Amino acid sequence: MNETWTLDRTYDSPAGTVRWTALGDPALPPVVLLHGTPWSSFVWRDTARALAEDHHVFVWDMPGYGTSAKYEGQDVSLDAQGRLFAALLEHWGLERPAVVGHDFGGAVALRAHLLHGARFARLALVDVVALAPWGSGAYRLLGEHAEVFAQLPPALHGALVREYVASVGGPGLRREVIERLAEPWTGEEGQPALYRQMAQNGQRWTDEIEKRYGDLALPVLVCWGTEDAWIPVARGRALAAAIPGATLHLLEGAGHLVQEDAPAELAAALGAFLRAERPGAADAESAITHG
Repeated sequence: MNETWTLDRTYDSPAGTVRWTALGDPALPPVVLLHGTPWSSFVWRDTARALAEDHHVFVWDMPGYGTSAKYEGQDVSLDAQGRLFAALLEHWGLERPAVVGHDFGGAVALRAHLLHGARFARLALVDVVALAPWGSGAYRLLGEHAEVFAQLPPALHGALVREYVASVGGPGLRREVIERLAEPWTGEEGQPALYRQMAQNGQRWTDEIEKRYGDLALPVLVCWGTEDAWIPVARGRALAAAIPGATLHLLEGAGHLVQEDAPAELAAALGAFLRAERPGAADAESAITHG
């Protein structure tokens, strides 16, 4: 597994500098990968490299996450992220890319499409935040007392954030990956940023769009780890049932971070789904194992 991951390009957004990069031949069909929380584009490193064999792959750290800007007063809500994603697609000149969202990256993609006019060729939703109820007790507690937790001594905060990241579980989450995922949330900028995004987000942002999932008129793939402890697989089944024509693919034994637990199977499922958009590849989705 290659842990080297660098976002070498920038976009100046209303919420601060966004760091991004693109992999693969620009002549190939575009696909954009969205991370969730408390993650960053790092979770997509292996998937992005695999998909870049057949696609021009765009990855980015949302404002307030990873290597992108973090600052006091920053709007990092799902509302702001959805608007920004629509603007970022325009900046990239992508009119109808394929889009893949994980965790609350799925909600960002859905809001951009349903509320802000972003057009997608097809959409894959991987263990996403989309249906009520959501938000663990720990997530709500940390968000409700963001100002208090932001003042924790750095060592105590570091231990907390590593344990919070590790609580996602799963067979593929190695210690060095936990450290890499926790790193952006440490230091003078990272510590308050973690609690800031928790304080600003909540179920209201998906309540606003949940009734519109039946209006989605594009190919949709729902991927879910059967052992997801953060968002149970039943939620994946319900989401697939709520979207007309959606395909459900279950990754047996994988937890919430399916990119770490089942990277090869996830890349294969996404690759088959994405290739189906190409002329002569209409049967590609038949290669996907349905749950």
